[in-house]
Amino acid sequence: MGRMQIGEVAERTGLSLRTIRYYGEVGLVAPSGRTEGGFRLYTDGDVATLELIKTMKPLGYTLEEMSEVLEVLGALDRETAPGRRAELVEQLAVIRASAATRRDRLREQLAAAESFILRLDERAGDGG
Repeated sequence: MGRMQIGEVAERTGLSLRTIRYYGEVGLVAPSGRTEGGFRLYTDGDVATLELIKTMKPLGYTLEEMSEVLEVLGALDRETAPGRRAELVEQLAVIRASAATRRDRLREQLAAAESFILRLDERAGDGG
């Protein structure tokens, strides 16, 4: 598992250096290590987490909500006890339902934006 510096992570994720640093400061994705010179080092797993966070952002998740999602996913990856895994799967179903609701809201907003643009185009076409 290779480690990359923050610049490479920014290129791979499309996130700014500032955003990546901020996510580390608030505890969402801490670098997995540092070079002797103190530069942050990230793993492929860290990059995957950043990419997941990036997909949550347009859905309006708060930092706290993102942290909860990451916690459930991390626990699900580590948990082996069947009872606890079942609880985590239930939590994941709730998270998924919330994400679907947020997605549907975005679709409605997109449809409204498309309608608005169409009206503008129609007005521009009729000369007035």
